[in-house]
This record gives sequence, structure tokens and C-alpha cells, in this order.
Amino acid sequence: MIAEAKKKYVGIKTIDGSRLLTGAKRVLDRLDFDDRAIIEKILSEPVEFVDNPAFHTAAGKANLEKSFEAIDPEISKSEARLLPIDIFEQGEKVLGNFKPLKNEQEVTLFLKLNYARYRIYKLIKERENKPLTMTMVPQVLRWRKEELLARSQITQANIPLVLAMAKRSKLVGVDFTELISEGNMALLRSIDKFDASRGFKFSTYACRAIIKSFARVALRTNRYRGRFPVEFDPDLEKGDFIEQRREDTKIYCMDRLRDILGNETSELSDVERRVLQARFAIHKDTEQEKPMTLEQVGHVIGVTKERVRQIQNKALKKLRSTLEDSILTG
Repeated sequence: MIAEAKKKYVGIKTIDGSRLLTGAKRVLDRLDFDDRAIIEKILSEPVEFVDNPAFHTAAGKANLEKSFEAIDPEISKSEARLLPIDIFEQGEKVLGNFKPLKNEQEVTLFLKLNYARYRIYKLIKERENKPLTMTMVPQVLRWRKEELLARSQITQANIPLVLAMAKRSKLVGVDFTELISEGNMALLRSIDKFDASRGFKFSTYACRAIIKSFARVALRTNRYRGRFPVEFDPDLEKGDFIEQRREDTKIYCMDRLRDILGNETSELSDVERRVLQARFAIHKDTEQEKPMTLEQVGHVIGVTKERVRQIQNKALKKLRSTLEDSILTG
């Protein structure tokens, strides 16, 4: 009978609290911004915990309730922080700032973490299919705070595992910072899934998860490099020198054309100059006038359209020769 009860209260249990948000607008409106955000986040996501027989006995509950009041001087109360990458680059000397947990401390913290989640789970289950109440809010907030504190303490004590495993992996061609990032996420997922009642050390469980995350990084990196064999290098990027040189030459030629067309001493005759100015709207003072057709130019100077074409082609040959000389000598 006892064995059946123990078997019943093991494993991961999950509940959806989103139904409590239905019809809870009046309660939520009475909360300040931070509390409302916390409540909405908790209830909008599945609440999950690793069950334990101690959560379901009077003695077990009493001991766990007392553990939240007791202060262990060897366990930091500060918020856990995932180490920045530059700290990981300092190597072994940073590991002294993170004290590993004793076996008893580790079990206690995991029980506290999951008991806090269990209490939130129980509050939601009692109100299942009913809206959130104001009396429920402070209880949810209290247990959420205890949950985060326990999780933070576990994280801070075990985060050197990520550095140790990353240095041991010796994966070729994989970015070290990406390994650390994936390892941190694997560590957090391991904390959420670990069952301390099975008698194993958390580091044993977490190391396997971290190694798997490193393997995924390596696979993803190899797949990426298979598609893009050359990495991005700003120094090897194509510059815009040629385009800029072409644009500068274009501007120079336009200015030179205006000078030639406006210069009475150029090789162009007066008729040729007038034809080019009208056909290509190249004027010394303005660029606003639209180009004229061959027929329109012919009406202006009193010749046929075909004659205008002949004058234009002759003038363009002269211009080309003059411009080439200017560019080569300038």
C-alpha cells in the first residue's frame, strides 16, 4: 500500500491555469503592474513540478514549511546570474566564487523548488474552471517568490558545470560563446526536470544534458557551414570603389559637356550645339527642361527630322573625342 502511494506521488505533474484568467479582469485591475505581470505569466503557462511523497504527508509538509523559514549561511541568498561570456574567458580563477552544494543542501533546495511549484499547482487545481480570486493572489505570489529563490540558488551553485563541460568538449570549429549559451539553457532545463528523490547527484544528470546541447550546437554549426562554407569577413567584402569612380566620372562628364556646349570656341558649330542642348536637355544653367524629339528640334531650327539626326550624330562624334582627351589628360 505504501509502495503504491509512493509510486503515485512521483514524476512530473502539469496543470493549465489559463482558465483562471477568464473573468479575472476585475481582480487583475486591482493589482499593481509588477504583480499583475507575474500572475498573468504564471497562469498563461503550464505549471509544472516534480512530485514527491513528502508533499502529501503532514510530517513532510511541516518539515518543508520550516525549511523556508530556516536560513543556511552556506547558501547564497542573492539572485543567481548566468555568467557573462567575458568571465568565462578568465578560466579557473572565477570558479572559486561559486561554492558547490553538499548533497543534503542540494536535496533540500530541489524539494523547496518543487514544493513551491506544487503549492501553486494545488491553488490552481482548487480553483479549476473558476476565475481567479483576490485571496488567491498573495499566496501565488509568495510561492512564486520561493520558487524563484530556490531555483536561483541551485543555478548559482551549479553554473561552473557549463564552463567545465565546455572546456572538456574540445569541439572543433564551434564558437565557445555559443557553447556557453546553449549550456546555460540546458542547465536551466535540467533544474526543472531533475528528481532529487532518485538518489543521484544533480551534476550527473545535468552533465548529460549539457553534453547533448553541445552536440546540437556542433550539428547546427556543421549544417550551417555546409550551406555557407565561407564565413562573413568584413575585410573581404566587396567595396563600392568602382561604383563611386563610375559616378564621379559621370558627374565630371556632365559638367564637361555643359562647359563644351556653352563654350563658343569649341569645335561644335552653333547649330550642332543647339541640337545637342535641345535633344538631351543639357544646359549650363538648368536641368529642368525635358529633352525634345527630333521632329521638335527640326521645327525649331527649320530642317527635317532626318537632317537633325545627321547633325546630332556628327556632333556626338566630336564630343566623344573631346571628352576622351579631357579624361585621359585630366
